[in-house]
Amino acid sequence: MSEPMLRLEGVRTDIAQYHILHGVDLDVPQGQVTMLLGRNGAGKTTTLRTVMGLWKPRAGRIMLAGRNIAGQDPAAIAQAGVALVPENMGIFANLTVEENMILAAVSGPIDPARLDWLFTVFPPLKTFWKNPAGNLSGGQKQMLATARAMVEERRLYLIDEPSKGLAPAIVSTLARALRDLKAKGATILMVEQNFKLARALGDQAAVMDDGRIVWAGPMATLAGDAGLQERLMGLSMEGHA
Repeated sequence: MSEPMLRLEGVRTDIAQYHILHGVDLDVPQGQVTMLLGRNGAGKTTTLRTVMGLWKPRAGRIMLAGRNIAGQDPAAIAQAGVALVPENMGIFANLTVEENMILAAVSGPIDPARLDWLFTVFPPLKTFWKNPAGNLSGGQKQMLATARAMVEERRLYLIDEPSKGLAPAIVSTLARALRDLKAKGATILMVEQNFKLARALGDQAAVMDDGRIVWAGPMATLAGDAGLQERLMGLSMEGHA
C-alpha cells in the first residue's frame, strides 16, 4: 500500500468556545475520490477548512504526501498543491471569469491545453469569459468555483457540496467534469449530500458523526448495505437522488 496523499491523525479543531473536531483520523488514498459523508453539523466542512488552513487545529497532524501542514497559512497550503472549492463558492463577483481564473492559477500563467479542457467540460466559462462573475447564474458560479480549483494540476482537491441547490442538468455537468478530473488521476476529498453522485464518483467513503470518523471503507461497501447506511447516517442511499 502506498502512502496516502492526505492523512489526518487525531485532529482537533475548535471554533471560538466550541469543540468541533474531536480527534479526526482519516486517510485519503492517492489517485482516488474519498467521499466525506454524515449528517449536517457532523464536522465535514470544518475538516476541509482545517486541512486548507482556514481553521487552525488545536491538536493532531495533517500529513500531505508525508509532510505535516497542520497550522500553516492557506497560501502556503495552496502553494503545496491543495485547492478548495468552498460551499459558498467564494468567487470574486466584481472580477471577470477570466480574472477569477487567473487569480486561481497559483503556479503561473494558465496552461492553454488545461484551459481548453475546462472550456470543454464547462462551456459557459468560455461564453462568459470576459463577463463579471457576479452576473453568472448559480449553476454557472458553481462551475467557475470548481474550475478555479481545477485550473492547474493539484496534489489534492477539497470539494465541499458542489451539487447543493443546483438543477439536475447542472449536477450532471459537474459530475462529468469531476469524472474527467478523476480519470486524470486526481486525489479528491469531497463532501456531498447527493448520495447518487457520491456513489457514482466515490472510491472510498468516510462517515463523520459528532466531530469524529465513525466508519471508513470502500464506497461500494457502504452503497450496497442499506442497514449500514441507516445505522451510520439515519437514511438509505437508495432513497435519495
